[in-house]
Amino acid sequence: MLRPQDNRTRERTSLNGLWSFRTDPAGAGRAQRWFAGRLREAVEMAVPASYNDLLADESVTHFSGEVWYQRTAWVPRGWDGRRIVLHFESATHRATVWVGETEVVSHEGGYTPFEADITALVEPGEQVRITACVDNRLSFATIPPGVVEDTPTGPKQRYWHDFFNYAGLHRTVWLSATPVAHVDDVTVVTGLDHGTDGPTGTVSYTVDTAGADGLGVRAVLTDADGAAVGSADGAEGTIVVADVHPWAPGDGYLYDLEIQLVDPAGDVVDSYHQPVGVHTVEVRGTQFLINGAPFHFTGFGMHEDHPGIGKGHNDALLVQDFGLLRWIGANSLRTSHYPYSEDVLDHADRNGIVVIDETAAVGLNMGLGGGIFGSQGYRTYSEDTINDATREVHAQAIRELVARDKNHPSVVLWSIANEPESDTEGAERYFEPLFRVVKEADPTRPAGFVNVMLAPHGKCRVSQFADVLMLNRYYGWYVHTGDLEAAELAWDAELTAWTGEGKPIIVTEYGADTLPGMHSVGSEPWTEEYQVAYLEMNHRVFDRHDAVVGEHVWNFADFATTAGIMRVGGNKKGVFTRDRRPKNAAFALRRRWR
Repeated sequence: MLRPQDNRTRERTSLNGLWSFRTDPAGAGRAQRWFAGRLREAVEMAVPASYNDLLADESVTHFSGEVWYQRTAWVPRGWDGRRIVLHFESATHRATVWVGETEVVSHEGGYTPFEADITALVEPGEQVRITACVDNRLSFATIPPGVVEDTPTGPKQRYWHDFFNYAGLHRTVWLSATPVAHVDDVTVVTGLDHGTDGPTGTVSYTVDTAGADGLGVRAVLTDADGAAVGSADGAEGTIVVADVHPWAPGDGYLYDLEIQLVDPAGDVVDSYHQPVGVHTVEVRGTQFLINGAPFHFTGFGMHEDHPGIGKGHNDALLVQDFGLLRWIGANSLRTSHYPYSEDVLDHADRNGIVVIDETAAVGLNMGLGGGIFGSQGYRTYSEDTINDATREVHAQAIRELVARDKNHPSVVLWSIANEPESDTEGAERYFEPLFRVVKEADPTRPAGFVNVMLAPHGKCRVSQFADVLMLNRYYGWYVHTGDLEAAELAWDAELTAWTGEGKPIIVTEYGADTLPGMHSVGSEPWTEEYQVAYLEMNHRVFDRHDAVVGEHVWNFADFATTAGIMRVGGNKKGVFTRDRRPKNAAFALRRRWR
């Protein structure tokens, strides 16, 4: 599946804006065929956005179940004779879509795209009615997991990820047109040779087509100034680029690879433009290498989270966040804990920001959830909880993530889960096949998962499968709270043990909740002074271990969570407030990273 784009053979039109919207607490909409006509008793809802915080209605904020979106759109008259596609960049956590009265697609998974060929259902120059039923309920068969429990006041959704379960149409919805014979997918793998006469790059590509009998494939590579630097013919090929300008951290140089579907006369039938960053990624011993040079990650675990719109994508807020990353000296981020909008990855590609790309597999740990949200009463891995069916959904989430993001040069590492239970036999059985899945989907990049401190060195049974060790540790916050001297000793001892594995280590989370404006003469937890002292302690530990190749503070900015006594208006571990005002820690990190 290729993302819609505008070029000489393709067009797209955004369906963003105000849609009709209503909740369906009784679950009656499907049986009553709400898709078969105008959506009644509806209000207006912005797309893209989470629906939860926009209506000043608590029943919507905490709604669990199916909601309905609907709008009409004009199909451009010039699309006659074309293949017409309806493309959703995401729907959290699953959706069924109708065009008119015809169901066209269903999709499981809240953060990856899906689409339907609707050519036979629409008439260019006429209107079309589009209805989407979006369901945010989680179960042990979903990624992330959850459970709907019966309570005296009715069914209630429980989930074990420590961020708010925002839902809805979070990203752009497109109508797009392509030729009937079209390019269906493109995979690019790059290489780099540092020769004595300057670097030489290779761009290897594989193209899938549809309806293209009798047509050929041509690939043309141009540089950032539009000058052609190489070409090749065939559905597979390699273009050699002499004196190549590599993509590198801080230098988001992109070539353009145009894939052309051509007829026997050489005329272009279809075209697709794929940005290409020529670079290499490699793990060698305890080093993480980009373009053959050791790379040290500085940055954050982040969230798609803003007041009002929740997880809805917004270009202005994207630019603001990346501006703050540059200001503070961050060179990287992790898409915690789900795939971000592809607009974020495009921006990272263009700006040389390195990305750890993560699936939505968060909350696979009943022991951890018990510590934050209260007693669970569930076993993590069993026939009735996280099981083989869950793993198949998880595997599909990995495949869809790789399929969407495989060509982004900013993506250097796959994270297939965040803080799962990983110290049991059940965890080992669950994850070993998933590491095979990610390696089959992309053998060119390293992969790992994020280890939680409940599975320290010597107890974790999943880290053996990872190319890179990613550790979330909160010594001085959840452990040795307020005692940074004891925290430093304990943290240093555990890191010493992990370095014996001979793999690169990225500390993917370390942080302390901090109320902006709260101060003390001493370093008291929750004060801005303590957050700075806490970070400085961690940095002393990191700097003593050469195997530590990255430091990602948790979190970039404060974010919304489910209600509970552990969270006061959300998670306050941000270096910036939720509305992006810096705490003292931001200036301390800027001094270290710049």
